[in-house]
Amino acid sequence: MRIEEHWWNGDTSRRGRRDVYIRTDGQRWDVQVQIGGASGRSRVQECPGRASAVILAGAWRGTHPAWREVPA
Repeated sequence: MRIEEHWWNGDTSRRGRRDVYIRTDGQRWDVQVQIGGASGRSRVQECPGRASAVILAGAWRGTHPAWREVPA
């Protein structure tokens, strides 16, 4: 899977960091949310296509203004 889009909440602390990724292998799409950085917990939800992955990623980010896109 390659990362198509990545956002994080701007919190650098291990407990506070949240990341949301849209990933694809060219045919399958999923969204991963990671809590606590690389060694933290994560959850992956498969999506039927890019549009639904974008919607889910937006829902998992919520409306918090600190979320920023990480360049690929």
